[in-house]
Amino acid sequence: MAKRAGKGAALAFFLLFLCLPCGAQDSDFPVIVNLNTKDAGFKQFIEDVQNNRRRLAGQKPQSTAIAERLTIYQYIPGRNDDLLSLAARCNIPYSALASLNRLTNPLTLEAGKPLLLPSCPGIFIPSNQDSDLEKLLGAARLVNGGHVNLNIKAAGKYETFHFFPGADFSPTERAYFLNSGFRFPLKTFRLTSTYGIRQNPVTGNTGMHRGIDLAAPEGTEVFAIAEGVVTDTGFDPVYGNYVIIRHKDRWTSLYGHLQSIEAVLRSEVKSGNLIGRVGSTGQSTGPHLHFELRQDGRALDPAGKLRP
Repeated sequence: MAKRAGKGAALAFFLLFLCLPCGAQDSDFPVIVNLNTKDAGFKQFIEDVQNNRRRLAGQKPQSTAIAERLTIYQYIPGRNDDLLSLAARCNIPYSALASLNRLTNPLTLEAGKPLLLPSCPGIFIPSNQDSDLEKLLGAARLVNGGHVNLNIKAAGKYETFHFFPGADFSPTERAYFLNSGFRFPLKTFRLTSTYGIRQNPVTGNTGMHRGIDLAAPEGTEVFAIAEGVVTDTGFDPVYGNYVIIRHKDRWTSLYGHLQSIEAVLRSEVKSGNLIGRVGSTGQSTGPHLHFELRQDGRALDPAGKLRP
């Protein structure tokens, strides 16, 4: 049982999965450097995806036959990559990328961390289901069969996955996955300053603006963007009254220039809980919320990461 090498491919592509009970073997993933057809790896990947899609569209294809054509590639996402656009460029449903890489929501894609790209649409469910999403996927599918067991090596170790070729998220699973991201901290607002280099409206100095400014009437309710723990509250000469919340996957959010703080230090909050009210405290020219989103302590552009 072996994966054929692609015609004209620059590299020999090895079998990247093992149908149980085959023994384990060490094998490197074919690497995709750039997501364009000038990259030999990506060109071969797209060809494999198209061929597998044609097989899935055939008359009741056997799961084992489809799985035998599965190759898993590796790509290193950049800072500007996000899961949904990556899936579109790869012609693979984001459900396949999310389930294989064990992502719990679209925002858990990390720049610089290897991402596995399967050459066939489908749902991958690990034998050891840790997250609520994985348990939801397993409960809905594993009792009905129709899958193939694969040993896939990732992060230096083999893990058993149940692969359902051609499967996709159900409406419930899709809603759970997409809605577990970050919501907007305000219901209504006007964006007055974006993330990036700008001239400070108070000091006149040019520097990095590490968040976004959302103008709203004083006293407007400010909400937690996701569940987490309030790790810091207080007053800062620049941020004014502020709240910082720690979320899962090493994310933190900061809410500044608040009129009042409604969150309790070290308390747990849910997505949408009231944590403060819009004000103009600290270094501010008028009522607005200064909002920052950080991962591993590094501020990132919140644009595209917040969902209505």
